[in-house]
Amino acid sequence: MNTVTQGFALLAALIHLVVGTLERFFYGRPAIRVFLTTSPADAPEVTLWRSGVAVYNILLGLGLIAGVVALHTGDAAVGRTLTVCFCAFLVVSAVVFLVSFPRLWRGALGQGLAPAVALVAAVF
Repeated sequence: MNTVTQGFALLAALIHLVVGTLERFFYGRPAIRVFLTTSPADAPEVTLWRSGVAVYNILLGLGLIAGVVALHTGDAAVGRTLTVCFCAFLVVSAVVFLVSFPRLWRGALGQGLAPAVALVAAVF
């Protein structure tokens, strides 16, 4: 797997680790809510949902890291499989997110652009 694919997969991992951490531990700050949702309003009734999404984002990031680590520790087939599967998952999720919440297009772009570049680079 080429360097461009690995680099963009790791960028996607970093994005998801940061966003998951912000969602889980710093959502109480209005600036973080604006960054994540474009609104400073809090919605305490979605705390459970938000916590689940935060863990989902963190695990996706860790899965991408595991794929790149596997590539460099002697199990290239597993590494390629993890990296491609997690990137594809993120791209499809970003498309669904965009269709469901068009006003949050920046979030969909943040979720899907880096893994899309990684997938395109993997083909070449």
